[in-house]
Amino acid sequence: MSYFTSEDEALLQSMLRQLLQSVKEKITGAPSVECAEEILLHLEETDENFHNYEFVKYLRQYVKNTVGAVIEEETEKCTSAQNQGEISGYDTLVQHLTKKTCESKEYREMMHALKNVMMIVVESLINKFEEDRMHDKELDSKAKKERQSGYYTDNCSDSDSSFNQSYAFMSQEQLQLLTERLDPIQPKEIRQEALQTLCLAPASDILSSESWPSLRKHLTISLADPDATFSEKILRFYAKTFSSSPFNMTKEVYTSLARHLELYFLSGGYSLHISAGLDVSNSDVNRLLKKVRLLNEYQKEAPSSWIRHPEKYMEEVVESTLSLLSVKHKPNHPGSPDFLSPMHFLALLDIKAVWFKKWTHAYYSRRVVFRLLERKYKSLINAAVQQCLDYFEFCKAAVNKNSNFSQQHCCDMQSFSYTGPELQYIYFVHSLCLLGRLLIYKQGQSLFPVQLKNKKDNVSITDVLVLFTQLIYYSPSYPKTALAAHSDNYSPESLVMEILQVFCDQTGCATECLYTDAVIDALLHPVQSLLSGTEVYINCLETALLDVADILARIAASEDGLSLLLYGENEKNAKGSLTAAHVIVQFTKKLLHDDISLLSGSELMPVVKGAFIFVCRQMYRTCEGLQMLIPYALHESIAEAWRKTSWLSERVPTPVTDADSISSISQESKNSVLWEETLLDALLIFSTTPKGLFLLHSTGAMNDCVNFMVNSLSKKIQTNEYEDFGNRIIVTQMATTPMAAVALQNSGFIKALVTELWALLECGKDDLRITQPKSTPVDPIDQSCQKSFLFLVNLLTYPAVFELLNKRDIPNKPMYSFREVPTDIIDIIDRLIILNSEAKIHSLFNYEQSHIFGLRLLNVLCCELNTLLLLETQYKVSQVLLTAQEENVTETSEGHGVFIIDGLSVERNHVLVRINLIGGPQERILPLRELDKGSGLYPWPMFSSFPVPKCYLSEIPTKAEFRQVLAELIEKFVSHLSESRVDCYFSTGSYKAMDADVKKENLSSVQKLGVEMTVRYGKYLNLLKEDAENGLCFVLMNCEEFLKQQQRTVVSSLCCLQEHYAGYDWFASSIFLIMSGDREKTVTFLQQFSRLLVSAFLWLPRLHLSMHLPVTTLEYGIHPVYFCSAHHVEMLLKAELPLVCSAFHMSGFTPSQICLQWITQCFWNYMDWSEICHYIAICIFLGPDYQIYMCISVFRHLQQDILKHTEAQDLQVFLKEEALHGFRVSDYLDYMETLEEIYRPMLLKDMRTIRAQNT
Repeated sequence: MSYFTSEDEALLQSMLRQLLQSVKEKITGAPSVECAEEILLHLEETDENFHNYEFVKYLRQYVKNTVGAVIEEETEKCTSAQNQGEISGYDTLVQHLTKKTCESKEYREMMHALKNVMMIVVESLINKFEEDRMHDKELDSKAKKERQSGYYTDNCSDSDSSFNQSYAFMSQEQLQLLTERLDPIQPKEIRQEALQTLCLAPASDILSSESWPSLRKHLTISLADPDATFSEKILRFYAKTFSSSPFNMTKEVYTSLARHLELYFLSGGYSLHISAGLDVSNSDVNRLLKKVRLLNEYQKEAPSSWIRHPEKYMEEVVESTLSLLSVKHKPNHPGSPDFLSPMHFLALLDIKAVWFKKWTHAYYSRRVVFRLLERKYKSLINAAVQQCLDYFEFCKAAVNKNSNFSQQHCCDMQSFSYTGPELQYIYFVHSLCLLGRLLIYKQGQSLFPVQLKNKKDNVSITDVLVLFTQLIYYSPSYPKTALAAHSDNYSPESLVMEILQVFCDQTGCATECLYTDAVIDALLHPVQSLLSGTEVYINCLETALLDVADILARIAASEDGLSLLLYGENEKNAKGSLTAAHVIVQFTKKLLHDDISLLSGSELMPVVKGAFIFVCRQMYRTCEGLQMLIPYALHESIAEAWRKTSWLSERVPTPVTDADSISSISQESKNSVLWEETLLDALLIFSTTPKGLFLLHSTGAMNDCVNFMVNSLSKKIQTNEYEDFGNRIIVTQMATTPMAAVALQNSGFIKALVTELWALLECGKDDLRITQPKSTPVDPIDQSCQKSFLFLVNLLTYPAVFELLNKRDIPNKPMYSFREVPTDIIDIIDRLIILNSEAKIHSLFNYEQSHIFGLRLLNVLCCELNTLLLLETQYKVSQVLLTAQEENVTETSEGHGVFIIDGLSVERNHVLVRINLIGGPQERILPLRELDKGSGLYPWPMFSSFPVPKCYLSEIPTKAEFRQVLAELIEKFVSHLSESRVDCYFSTGSYKAMDADVKKENLSSVQKLGVEMTVRYGKYLNLLKEDAENGLCFVLMNCEEFLKQQQRTVVSSLCCLQEHYAGYDWFASSIFLIMSGDREKTVTFLQQFSRLLVSAFLWLPRLHLSMHLPVTTLEYGIHPVYFCSAHHVEMLLKAELPLVCSAFHMSGFTPSQICLQWITQCFWNYMDWSEICHYIAICIFLGPDYQIYMCISVFRHLQQDILKHTEAQDLQVFLKEEALHGFRVSDYLDYMETLEEIYRPMLLKDMRTIRAQNT
């Protein structure tokens, strides 16, 4: 289409006129022609409707039809050229296409035709404009002759004139004359003529003139003119001013309108009463509502602009509004109580007080509003509170009478009138919303308490919130009210819920107002009534309970709210009475047992149960909440309900042919599945804490909960919603226990994790067209794999590793296909860590990157010494790495090659040093994984055979006296305690030590390697002699035989519950070193020590299959150190170091996992030997609870590092790999003593109950 018809020209002219009409405000506001042109040129950037204009649509289609073929042809050419590498990059491609298109013949013809037709269209518009202008002049001249007035008009030929609009520009003298003619004393005809002229004049000229004060006064009086047409014209002038003038001018008009309304309501002629109702169709009422509506519209719009003007302007608007709204008849006026006030009319038009919400949103205006309310207009607040109280009394009376009063406010939708009760209800809703907004802010709260005339006591904030809460269950439900035409719900219950939900979100406000015993008691009133069996007068009980549960759950979600529910407003007084938490869990248990008669048979019963279970979840997901709820055995009640539901769901009958029956059974089945999932989810949340996970084991629902979690995660991953710290914490907790780790394996979770990792590491995302090659990763672990790496670190604790890898050989296949994807942890070790064949190396697309990933993972795993011993004994990891180092050398004529320094050799060197040397931060020196910044060389010596170079160990000063004193002290102290029946927690039989000729060959491979490492460390510390290995073997064998006498047989599929303890005895080895290798002293000490409570927490093998623990506890394979010590570490961490606690949560890691690792290996590799001795000593001398204080002290020492590494997203790697640099036990003894004063009674009480931890 290279030409245009006459029809095209007419169409273009119409569309261009429409475009100009749409943007006329932007153009007319431009100070110059150049600015107007600039606005049009950038219209696409500034006008969101740009692409919806018909003119733009027409041009787009015209361009597409004319040069579309050219663009497509050039695109195909460029695509083929890009594939051959001639053109690269998206921007270059676009530039090339643009250039070629603009050079084409079609484009030139199109532009020529378009230019010609637009010249014709624009010329036609100009001609039309001239015709309109001449016509307007003739009409204006004729009007002037008829009026014979001295007015002078000049039709402005600016851009607005093209739309047949003209303004009368006036001088000050003319405006003065106009003001005089609008004086109410003038004849009606003169005033109407002057008003007509006023409407034609620019509002800005009028408002900025010297005559405006007098004119404003006349207009204010004239608004009350009985002639409806006259007053409506003034309203139109006001409306035009509001929409076209700046705030500093419009506030004059607004205050004029507000003053007029205030005078009207105060006048003797106003006689509207609430009892008489309100007929909107009445012309006087309708006219009044129009004025209030105009006022309200301005109220909503003004806040968007008043911040750009002096505060005094805004203050005038606010004060004129509050002055109007506070209007009321004098007390002695006969109609005073029944007065239909301005607030009633405002509530009719803005029932949810949106104007007040906008005025108080910004501090700039909120400060002024609240200041004026406090100083002059507090009666507005009093009236709002009074309205809420009156409505509540009405509701309460109606409930007690058992009357169905939900219909009292209903009216015919076609009616144009409101009854008195409806007007009062609308005013109540407005008051409720206003108070709800007011109390959010500190300045609003300072307006309370308020004094009401008919109440002796002041009404406080707490009283108001209690009132709001009571409205939830005392107010009626309004299915269809007089206000049902609105999309919002105006029932008191829903409005109060909105307010209270906002309160819960505003933490500062909630702490001040909502978190009080009085409010909680009001919330729990229906719950208490149902628990006590008293008669309940509540509208829609199920809905009320759901609302109560919703608010309680929100309160429990915050730290302060949870504390309030658990301990009450005053924790000291909470000991003697049941707090809210006790009431909630008691009620939840009754719901689960269907023990609430009033709710039996209700369709909403499962929903109510789920809501209150969710409240309990918010409590037992924390350590302190769980401690409070444990006596109620809520986990058992939930598990029982789940088993019952699961059994019923399996018995769902087969659908018959009847469609209704099928639909009914299908819905019943869906509800049953939903309820079952709700219960499983509730049980799953127990695993967020160590003791909660222990309780979950006791329910027998572990496998089902894990399967439910994995299915939920897979759904969330498919919808790109997975970023839940809570689920990562659950997985981390589960990985610390053997049974849960096996459940994760059986559920397919580990397979999915390994498969996803392999896709990221080896395959990459190939579903997107690659226009540029991927950048080569510069980090050892690419950012795309970091999340999977951390998940594996969280997952592969020693309990999990032992269950997943014990006695399993790596495949070591002769050939690996590229399509062969790992599905298990053993495959990860085989394919990424132990690359001991060419087949494995050639099977990797990204050999170096993938192998570095595996070595980094191995490095973290080997920080846990038991895991190191397992990997070393089963897979000979050290030898594999040494062989790889030996092969990674340069070939020289002399025959002795030089190690090649690359990423892999540096990683291997670091791992080899870590796994073959034991030592704390000042004893062992680990090589860095980077080159020296100064020389650019790698300064650390590499090796391909043992022993490890001596440069990786520092010199240790000998302190024989200290060692001897410590050994004697703990020996005498333990001997004394073991002879006291009061101090002996465990009863032990007599035991005679084995023969002295016990050999190393009698031990398992793990124990042998552990003995070698211990002796090597002891010799380095100058604690042991050459023949120490046999002595340590003697100690370990005697300990095993001695403890076997106190063990019972447990039938279990778990590897860790077989005959021997799954791991090495690091505590016995530590005592052997403290005793300087004296085996008889060591065995005697351990026999005596085993009678004390502290042995259960320091000496982990002590309780392996022990008869001192319940059978159920043994079957779970969970040690008391985890469900007791580590649990309390998490609880104290939240109270003592909240930032550290939050950091762990953000990282998806748990303090309990790293604490269990530290304690299991007696802080070996994390602290120097002297500090390890101090740790063991203080726990023996001062009590087992010092183990917990020790961990808290370590976290306090590491606080800044923990926060830094949380931000770097490698917290778990840091905590597992790094030794505790600079930590000295003596520096934190005072701090530990303060912790003891606060927490010892609770901790020791719980530690002493491990023999009965089967609740």
